[in-house]
Amino acid sequence: MRDPITTPVTPDLLRGALDVERTERGLLPHRLPARARAQFSDGQLAAVEAQPSGVRLVFRTRATTVELDTLPTKRVYRGVPPRPDGVYDLVVDNRLVGQASVPGGNTLVVDLATGAAERRSGPSGTLRFTGLPDGAKDVEIWLPHNEVAELVALRTDAPVEPAPDRGRRVWLHHGSSISQGSDAASPSTTWPALAASLGGVDLVNLGLGGSALLDPFTARALRDAPADLISVKIGINLVNADLMRLRAFTPAVHGFLDTVREGHPTTPLLVVSPILCPIHEDTPGPGALDTAELARGRVRFLATGDPAERASGKLTLGVIREELARIVARRAVDDPNLHHLDGRELYGEADAAALPLPDRLHPDAATHRLMGERFAGLVFADGAFAGRRAG
Repeated sequence: MRDPITTPVTPDLLRGALDVERTERGLLPHRLPARARAQFSDGQLAAVEAQPSGVRLVFRTRATTVELDTLPTKRVYRGVPPRPDGVYDLVVDNRLVGQASVPGGNTLVVDLATGAAERRSGPSGTLRFTGLPDGAKDVEIWLPHNEVAELVALRTDAPVEPAPDRGRRVWLHHGSSISQGSDAASPSTTWPALAASLGGVDLVNLGLGGSALLDPFTARALRDAPADLISVKIGINLVNADLMRLRAFTPAVHGFLDTVREGHPTTPLLVVSPILCPIHEDTPGPGALDTAELARGRVRFLATGDPAERASGKLTLGVIREELARIVARRAVDDPNLHHLDGRELYGEADAAALPLPDRLHPDAATHRLMGERFAGLVFADGAFAGRRAG
């Protein structure tokens, strides 16, 4: 690199994060604000909110070479083959032009049977992208959706400045690990990222793996975050966690939506019910690992509840879809900007036959693309978020 220029990684270069934490090494993006993080002690949620799904470094430069030092933290599950290193996507003027990973870093070793976790320290590493087109351009580095990335240093061979505001609407989305990205190929190809690109909007992704649980602090985070469009995808985590019964679910949904509406009284707000998941359609949770499959080194999930328990208020995806449709229809009488989408329009029975969920719970890369394209067509082109495409 000719005469490298080091630019401090500052919050004005970041998009998609609701908070940042200064560390000894650099900057750690968070997807939940500090106030929310102070209100839970769940290690799973602490881990996933710090995984920067949808978060990207965005700047304008003439540089042809870009380097980024990061300290990743990777999750490894004991007894299961390690996942590939997280991917960083390089997007130049809205086009994906490069991908890279940072090996090493910290490791969080999790025992899936007990939930116990052991943290092991490791070194930071460097991403290097070369051969970028000459001339002024908007550069985005999408951070991994499935591993923590502490940003240490940014180096380029030309000056960097924050990218200008292109006037795009901000889409704030909340959901489960499926929204966070689960088994998507890369951070810019999760279904929300693909839908945002096709819809011409700026994404803030509050997909929280295992933690779309109608938590009040999450509702307050949505309430307080700037947004032009909001969607909440509700259901799968409530079933596989076996967290509540129908009696508690209905008022919890109302309370969640009431809180969001305190900060966004007229913003288009879309409630999305679960995509098809055969193991939980009619069988309640809790969900569990299939131990026979785990013994073979494969992660598969199963439902352990009894379908007869629906009569006592246990939740299934079918129950949740029916109740969400009823709740939205009732509220929409007084809230014309509230909308509903049945998640099976994104992934339904025919799709499950053609593109089955590999672990019985999470969609693969091809299904993320399918869901992103469908959401863009159903919601941005003709539905709740239809409007002028900016940028």
